[in-house]
Amino acid sequence: MTNITNADWPHLMIDPLEDKPREECGVFGIWGMKDAAALAVLGLHGLQHRGQEACGIASFDGKRFATERHLGLVSEHFSGEGVPLRLPGHAAIGHVRYSTQGETALRNVQPLYADLKSGGIAVAHNGNLTNARHLRERLVGKGAIFQSTSDTEVVLHLVARSRRTKLIDQFIDALKQIEGAYALVALTNKKLIGARDPYGIRPLILGKLGASYILASETCALDIIGATFVRNIEPGEVVVISEQGQIRSHRPFPKVQARPCVFEFVYFSRPDSYIDGRNVYEVRKEMGRNLAREFPVDVDVIVPVPDSGVPAALGYSQETGIPFELGIIRNHYVGRTFIQPTQAVRDLGVRMKHAANRAVLAGKRVLLVDDSIVRGTTSLKIIRMVRDAGAKEVHFRSASPKILHPDFYGISIADRSKLIAATHSLEEMQRKLEVDSLGFLSVDGLYKAMGETKRDPDHPKFADHYFTGDYPTRLYDHEHAKSDKDLQLSLLSEIT
Repeated sequence: MTNITNADWPHLMIDPLEDKPREECGVFGIWGMKDAAALAVLGLHGLQHRGQEACGIASFDGKRFATERHLGLVSEHFSGEGVPLRLPGHAAIGHVRYSTQGETALRNVQPLYADLKSGGIAVAHNGNLTNARHLRERLVGKGAIFQSTSDTEVVLHLVARSRRTKLIDQFIDALKQIEGAYALVALTNKKLIGARDPYGIRPLILGKLGASYILASETCALDIIGATFVRNIEPGEVVVISEQGQIRSHRPFPKVQARPCVFEFVYFSRPDSYIDGRNVYEVRKEMGRNLAREFPVDVDVIVPVPDSGVPAALGYSQETGIPFELGIIRNHYVGRTFIQPTQAVRDLGVRMKHAANRAVLAGKRVLLVDDSIVRGTTSLKIIRMVRDAGAKEVHFRSASPKILHPDFYGISIADRSKLIAATHSLEEMQRKLEVDSLGFLSVDGLYKAMGETKRDPDHPKFADHYFTGDYPTRLYDHEHAKSDKDLQLSLLSEIT
């Protein structure tokens, strides 16, 4: 485990309209189904909340691979009856993306495909590799030529350079060299492969539809195609689905304490999904109940910040008996690509997505419940909007603990200097956000919502580094980047 307190980290992107951590990515794979790509499209629709910047599908028809990748939403590029004609075959993998490593460009859109000595392989990845830059530099030094800036391409190069004879052994050989968070699906001419990092930071599940098997980031992708849930892919497990529909499980890593990402439950996963056996909706409601126990307040109405704050606000309401009302209405038809030409229009961006319901708010003591607070900029705009609608008092509660540290596993949480909770005391945040009171769920309260008694600092059950600074893995690239920067500063000091 790695503890990081230094604030000198690269800034990662946050939605300018939402001030929220950006979704991760979603992966989907299916083997043994006619027109597999058409079902992959539906699966990706179910995972669209995990990434809206780009989407792609690779298929195999027994003779050749076909790939199609686009910038934009699944519905913009994979609609209509032409998908099976463009992407024929009984097997397919798909990916929805937002950029965590590598810029938003077509060359970084997944799945990535390569022709190897043993045949073609396509790979799609959810997560971030924390030693990707180191591996990339090493590979380039040995003559490798990269076509993208995505850390996923590192995996393909490692597979290609493995000296093992069987492709699955080459794939496992590559996995043993990477660090960080990953849920990978790979398609070859004979197999569908799924892999989950040893700590299980990123989710991956196995489903079945008739005689066909499916791999996906969330169970909601199974529901949309009528598939049944079989089981979770275990942390550190590599599963191989063969031509005969057989499943083989490989466990190439030493067993460690699993630490799945707790932010899947706080924000990322769809409420109807099950992650590692827990229903996301019920966990979020329990977060709200625990928040009510830890930070009660005398108000007239409880209002969620939609949509992600709804389950926690319901839990808070059920625990206290205070009425739950939709005091903020969200406009679901505002796209993420809206161009804001002036600062005045940018400042109005929050009102494009959220509108105050004056009939609920006017003259009331209002408690706003949101899933988290990152920078606080959008929270402040929403609070002012609620006051403008006539609220007599405005109180604010976060259904997650204070976000104090950045993430390096595929979530775009900003550097420490831009995190409001990392740079302000509770009283300072309360004044900055212009609220009558402010409260955050405790880390132990979050663990209780997940079914645990409390957090054991010696054996934490989840990846909770954004709250605690306790990272599950080495942060190789960032640690060495800081060392290189310190060395450069030292040399510059000697010269001057």
